[in-house]
Formats: sequence, C-alpha cells, structure tokens
Amino acid sequence: MKFEIKQEILMEHLNYVIKGVSSKNLRPILNCIKLSLTDDGLYLMSTDNEIAIKTFIPTEKIEKIETLGSIVVSGRYLFEIIRKLPNDIVKIEEVIDSKIFITTPNSSFNLNCNSVNEFPDLELEFNKNPLVINQRLFKTLINQTSFATSTQESRPVLTGISFNVENNLLECTATDSYRLSSKKIEINENYPEKVSIIIPTKNISELMKLFNNDEDDIEIHIFNNKIIFKFESIVFMSRLISGTYPDTSKLIPNEFSLIVKVNLDNFYRAIDRASLLTNEADKNTIKLETKGNIAIVSSNIPEIGNVEEKIEIEKDKEEEIKIAFSSKFMLDALRVLETNEIEICLNGELKPIILKNCDNNSLIELILPIRTF
Repeated sequence: MKFEIKQEILMEHLNYVIKGVSSKNLRPILNCIKLSLTDDGLYLMSTDNEIAIKTFIPTEKIEKIETLGSIVVSGRYLFEIIRKLPNDIVKIEEVIDSKIFITTPNSSFNLNCNSVNEFPDLELEFNKNPLVINQRLFKTLINQTSFATSTQESRPVLTGISFNVENNLLECTATDSYRLSSKKIEINENYPEKVSIIIPTKNISELMKLFNNDEDDIEIHIFNNKIIFKFESIVFMSRLISGTYPDTSKLIPNEFSLIVKVNLDNFYRAIDRASLLTNEADKNTIKLETKGNIAIVSSNIPEIGNVEEKIEIEKDKEEEIKIAFSSKFMLDALRVLETNEIEICLNGELKPIILKNCDNNSLIELILPIRTF
C-alpha cells in the first residue's frame, strides 16, 4: 500500500473510526484501525466487538495512489499522529517488516503494523428493505427516550432502548423501572416485518456523535443479533442486547382522576429552583400540592432550609392532589417535551405520574411517585 492524501480529509474519517477503538480492550487487534486501499478508494474500519465503524474515502479525494493493499495499525497512535500534522499532503507507505511510513515535507514517523488476518470480519451486510428515517427525526427520537435507560448492569435489558416497528409505526421506549419515556413516530412506508429489538444506549450515543447533516436520511438494517446504520460515507454496526424487554404498555393508564395543565417553562423553573433544597439521600424529593388553580411546589432540607414555589394551573376537575417525586427525574422528563404547555395526568398520590404534550400523545413520560404523605 502506498498513497498520498490531504491531512484534513484523512483526519475527518479518522475522527469517525476512532470511536470504534477501545484502549481498554484486552485483545490488541481491537485497539487498531484497518485501512484498505482499493481501486474504488480507501476504507477505514474499527471495532471493539460491541460496535463497528466503517467509512470510505473515494479515489477522487485521494491525491495519488501507487499501490493497493491493506494494513492494520494502532488506532490511537495513527489518530494522534495525523491530528498533529500540519494541513498538508500526507504520504503513507507500507514497507517490509510490517511497518508503515507516514511522511510530510517536514515530518516522518514509522509505526509497526499488526496482522491483517487477525482483524475481525465485520460482516457489514445490508438488507434489501432497510428502514429509512431522517437524521433530525432519529436524533429527536433517541434524545427524548435514552435519558430514561438504566445504568445498572444487573438488568442488562434496561440499559438499552426498546426499538419496535410494526407497519408504519416506530416506537422507542426506555425505562430504569422508576421512570419511563416512550416516543412513537410514523415512518414513510409499511415495514415488511414486525421488529422488537433492544439497542444498547451507550452504542446509540456513539452513533449520534457521527451525525453531520440533519437533513440527510439514515438507512437502518435490522438483523437478529445486530443493527446496521448507513448514512453519508459511514456504516455503523451495533450488537443487540439479548433478552425480552418488559411489557410497558400496561403501565400507562387511559383514564385519569385529575389532569393538570401547566406552562412548561414556568413549571420547569419552579421545579429547578425547588431542587436546590433537595439531596440524593432523600432521592431529590420535592412535593406538589394543588389548591384551586394554584400548584405549590415545595422541598426542604431540615438542617438547611425550605422552599415554596407557586404556579398557575388549569384542572379538569375540582379534585385536589398531594404527590411527591424526584426533582431530577422530573427535570429530565420536562427537558425533552418540546411544547409550551403540558398535561400532568394523575391517579392519586401513589400511582404513576404521566406527562405529555397537550396536543398529541406521540411522547409519553412516566415517573413513579415517592411515598411521603
């Protein structure tokens, strides 16, 4: 392999594949990036066995190609070398004794290579009928749900996002068993199969870092044990979490004893201020009490002080309620509700709190109350 390329072009694509390299991996080959130069262009690949990333630089963006071939080299060292080189033409040449030379007019490095045969076969194949979604819509879908996933490895299925497709409806759900977020969107075409998979949230977070253009579409190719996303010049693969996701549909009631309408911004600010006098030892508990068309938000730390906030509300019934909940969970949920006014749907002080947009039910937030009254 021997070629010349502009530093900025190579660096752009190394920024993608470096996210698939893990410095903590016990298998040295998984700390590497594979470069394959073909007649079509340069492919860069990385994997840590949980995710895999492949990107492509076409021939017209490469300054000069002398010989084709493949090399596998330490990802971190290659990334840092290219990152710190000036914006100039970089020459990369494979030489005998499993080494590559990296040179510019004023710099030269040589790196040891690993065996190409040891690098995993990434199996980045595609389906005939991928799911196609706009990048901006997909980002919204993930941002409005992923925060509710669990960080506890004791229940692996809850560390991922449940991804369900049926006909022209895609639903993503996340829960840590104390709160839940569920978002539904319509897709352009009826998907030929019913899909129910669990995608690790940490992997989806890495995928989101690769997005560049919100107007572009993403192709989603779904398999039994993996999911592949294809967009621009990038292919991203994630392993799936095996197991059965809990049936969360029964947790969300259709009828409520009280529905409270409130301005989202006013409610968020009141919760935010009240949260100043909470602590993690008490689960960041704050209390909400209604009195006519006023809601009182309060909290206290006995050894420090207390706070009380009043906000105007609308109720569908004369009934009053007292309920307590985690200010952290409430603020997380309110941040993703993109509307001016929300509905807080209640069935008593010990039943789940449901939050939703007044105009549609595409996004549902659920928070379990805390027993204090």
